[in-house]
Amino acid sequence: MGKRRETRETALQILVSRDLHRNPSDEESAALWTLLECSESARATGEKLVAELTPLQAEIDTRLKEVCQNYEIDRLSTVDRNILRIAIYEMFHRLDIPPIVCINEAIEIAKRFGTEESGRFVNGILDRLKGQLDRPLREASPSSGS
Repeated sequence: MGKRRETRETALQILVSRDLHRNPSDEESAALWTLLECSESARATGEKLVAELTPLQAEIDTRLKEVCQNYEIDRLSTVDRNILRIAIYEMFHRLDIPPIVCINEAIEIAKRFGTEESGRFVNGILDRLKGQLDRPLREASPSSGS
């Protein structure tokens, strides 16, 4: 597994835990790390990804709500919702990652952690959102940051 995939999977598990526990205690957060099998590097970069995404979550959720017309995002599975949050964050805010990579990674992670339908569902949502991008889908932007 690649470093970025491990980072995304670690971030997903942090976000899912946070969603399920709503303000987890220090003990609950510490318990998560005893359960997760990830490298120290993935833990650090996963936590960084979550820290970067968190202040933008309202904006990300608004984008998600726009494409989930007539469907409340709280009704999405916790796993799918957080996979989508990571992918949307990367598509719109991580110019150093080509959007198509974000989409493909999200689909693969959804197949691993989600339901039988998650891969297709995540693909459909992200396919709708990619039309809102103003950058090439298959390459990083020249002004790549982050």
